[in-house]
Amino acid sequence: MTRLLEPRAIGQPLERLDGRAKITGTAPYAFDHPVADPLYLHPVQATVARGRVTAIDIAAARALEGVVAVITHENAPRLASQEDKELWVLQSDEVHFRGQFVGAVIAETAEIAHQAADLVRVAYAGQPHDVALRAGRDDLYAPEVVNPDFPTDTDEGDVDAALASAAVTVDQTYTTPLEHNNPMETHTTVALWSEGAFTFYDSTQGVHSVRKTLAPVFGLDPGRIRVVAPYVGGGFGSKGTPHAHNVLAGLAARAVEGRPVKLTLSRQQMFCLAGYRTPTIQHIQLGADREGHLSAIVHDVVEQTSRFKEFAEQTAVPTRIMYASRNRRTSHRLAALDVPVPSWMRAPGETPGMFAGEVAMDELAVACGLDPIELRVRNEPEVDPESKHPWSGRHLIDCLRRGAQQFGWERRDPAPTAQKQDGWLVGTGVAASTYPYYQMPGSAATIRYGPDQRYHVRIGAADIGTGTWTALTQIAADALGCPVEAIHLEVGDTDLPMATVEGGSSGISSWGSAIVAAARAFRDRHGADPEAGAEIGAEMPENSDVERFAMHSFGAQFAEVRVHADTGEIRVPRMLGVFSVGRIVNARTARSQLIGGMTMGLSMALHEESVVDPRFGHVVNHDFAGYHIAAHADVMDIEAIWLDEHDPHANPMGSRGIGEIGIVGAAAAIANAAWHATGIRVRDLPITADKFLA
Repeated sequence: MTRLLEPRAIGQPLERLDGRAKITGTAPYAFDHPVADPLYLHPVQATVARGRVTAIDIAAARALEGVVAVITHENAPRLASQEDKELWVLQSDEVHFRGQFVGAVIAETAEIAHQAADLVRVAYAGQPHDVALRAGRDDLYAPEVVNPDFPTDTDEGDVDAALASAAVTVDQTYTTPLEHNNPMETHTTVALWSEGAFTFYDSTQGVHSVRKTLAPVFGLDPGRIRVVAPYVGGGFGSKGTPHAHNVLAGLAARAVEGRPVKLTLSRQQMFCLAGYRTPTIQHIQLGADREGHLSAIVHDVVEQTSRFKEFAEQTAVPTRIMYASRNRRTSHRLAALDVPVPSWMRAPGETPGMFAGEVAMDELAVACGLDPIELRVRNEPEVDPESKHPWSGRHLIDCLRRGAQQFGWERRDPAPTAQKQDGWLVGTGVAASTYPYYQMPGSAATIRYGPDQRYHVRIGAADIGTGTWTALTQIAADALGCPVEAIHLEVGDTDLPMATVEGGSSGISSWGSAIVAAARAFRDRHGADPEAGAEIGAEMPENSDVERFAMHSFGAQFAEVRVHADTGEIRVPRMLGVFSVGRIVNARTARSQLIGGMTMGLSMALHEESVVDPRFGHVVNHDFAGYHIAAHADVMDIEAIWLDEHDPHANPMGSRGIGEIGIVGAAAAIANAAWHATGIRVRDLPITADKFLA
């Protein structure tokens, strides 16, 4: 069991320490870093979905005043490794997807670079392309693993026999569309190549991961790459790994050695260059007795990847641990298409997988004549169904019951279409949430006591808007036993000690554990009254409990939905989330994270869908005019609360991570509430008015 901190600062709703810098505009995001005499980069992108470049005419672009260079596959500096095909930029004439980089212009201003890029003429030898995901394809294949390293398929018991003998069954297909991350700050890189070394001012979820990934691509020792990112305007997974634009900026910087090059992707460019959530087709079969006890669970997933690089989302993985059943089968199959490579998007796997799974559970509750909360209670597993390990803390039933009490669930008439107010059909729905606990090995921290009588805590972590600056300061204060004001935190630079990526809701768990280890080592060596200059570093220690316990967070999502009986217009006046996530480090930023995730789930339920034109292979609604996301008017009352608890097996803080669980299950709760309001079951996201009028 991990030795826990005594919380003093931890748990308090401390205001964001970086708040003043952000609201006054003095917090330097990637593009804002002051660099001397910068140049600007604008890409030239492929206009075919598959083929080869046969000719490039750069004469008109090169002749434009203010243009410094035009780079293409014919003259770009050579890269050292093509192990990651996404990063093999401007190295061949092949075109793998529409929007791929086929050139770039470097100029004295961003406007000149953009104008010159429009003057570049590219000829192609196009090839037949395929960008449409369909379940019945004959070329679906099983990947070796699904993200990050889960088994592709699982099969336990005799599923077919259990389904055949089940008194009640559900057999349905659910789909989720192509979705894009769209953080507020688009992907940005400022690259400087000087004296054989790179400096990148980047918008990233992990400075050290950028350095580690780009070093072999450019054939450099990692020590010759510095990455700086103290402030990041959101990521939602899309900034968790470098993309092609990072390499393009590096190539441009090499071409104009000594001058920094700035590249900011436009919102439209983000839709083909910065990752996305794969669309999914999910076939779910449930078998149960008449009392609702599950005897069989099947979850088969079809999703897409790119033809040139594989990414397999772990969509069916949460089904492996969610409910008790002796017979269970899950599978993942991929279609390799002529599209950009998918990537992480907030709670990959759990978000689409739990939508399908929790709507299916609602359908089973109806078929059994059970309250949907009671159905979940009856199928609560005593141990993790997959690993057979005991839970470090599973309190899903507590979340459901507390949420039911606060939401007023006891007043619910179980019959659909039972409530109508002023022309609106009113319904309520519930769904469960889950997200695994991740703690990434490798983070380290140093602590030095300065002449200013403050503890200088240094770690190369990232703050993508989630509150890292504040939360790590609170952890350091409790670990050292000092006031928050006595801590000076430094993050966001590869000149600082190693820190793993901000992904998988693992940041605070990993970085906080490293800081606690450094603080305890500091006190052991230097005592409670250190001299100025006292310093020590430490790495995050191993935690043997992760091998002995199943560590997951859980939650319950509740929603009220109103659908207009004549127009099909849908409104969500109320949402409530109740979560079991271990100890909360900062109550203010935690609430922000949880309701932010729930709002993103609302957006997934009602709006988000990237529409691909199969003729040309591109997303046609590639901006906020066409790609709709939730706004304030989409929900009147949204609240997130949590159980007062700690996980003694997770880390010294007792926390489990909160960045992603808020989105999981939110769309399912809304879909289930929409059924309760209308009696119409929507299994294909997003939920739009036409689906109630068919």
